[in-house]
Amino acid sequence: MDPTPAIPSPLLFNLSGHNVLITGATRGIGAACAIALAQAGASICLVQRESPSGTEPNMDTVNTIRALGANVQVVHCDLADLDAVRGLFTKALEAMGGNIHVLVNCAGIQRRSPSVDFLEKDWDDVLDVNLKSVWLLSQAAGRHMVPLRRGKIINFCSLLTFQGGLTVPAYASAKGALGQLTKALSNEWSQHNIQVNGIAPGYIATDMNERLLADPTRSRQISERIPAGRWGDPQDFAGPVVFLASSASQYVCGELLVVDGGWMGR
Repeated sequence: MDPTPAIPSPLLFNLSGHNVLITGATRGIGAACAIALAQAGASICLVQRESPSGTEPNMDTVNTIRALGANVQVVHCDLADLDAVRGLFTKALEAMGGNIHVLVNCAGIQRRSPSVDFLEKDWDDVLDVNLKSVWLLSQAAGRHMVPLRRGKIINFCSLLTFQGGLTVPAYASAKGALGQLTKALSNEWSQHNIQVNGIAPGYIATDMNERLLADPTRSRQISERIPAGRWGDPQDFAGPVVFLASSASQYVCGELLVVDGGWMGR
């Protein structure tokens, strides 16, 4: 059994010497998390899709991290391409000198339609990106981390890990399953000093929710139900992700940390 490290409290959140692999970090919550982890001292490996021919890649997160003086690398992968995902962790290991200490699965896609009209392709796309790619990356991370007896895996879940939502059957199914996968991996790997946890965002002002934000009635109804009185901001996840990536959470295992301004408490 590994003893709890005697780390002075001011150093509990220090991620110096840690390599983080993170998906979905070109914008929104993922970008805020990658930058926060870099500010805490981590070296960052971002997963990005190849830009279409003739277009400039989104380098905003990379440039922000470089401006901090932190190490940042980019590996290219389309998470909808499961064959590419199967080789992604190996590519990241090569980019980061053979070591990944933290995996953050933040990427996700959304498809909305009444369930009677929901396309099978949309179902498959959402389940592949939001669940199966996370499973494949987490399995690869476990194979790397278990023999070393150290590591952190952080999965971005959703309020729909707990609720059914409307017109998003595939997303609700994927995020519900992701909550259970987080617990299942934690049950196996906690004994190997690997903490697997999830973060469940509430209603956050990001591109994924632009349709809800553009609907004045629905946006108002949501805001009125949130005890904090506002939609969340990507910066609201800086503290939670650093906490779960750091030594401050060594005995936090299989938890789903809800960051929702109090929505689930209503």
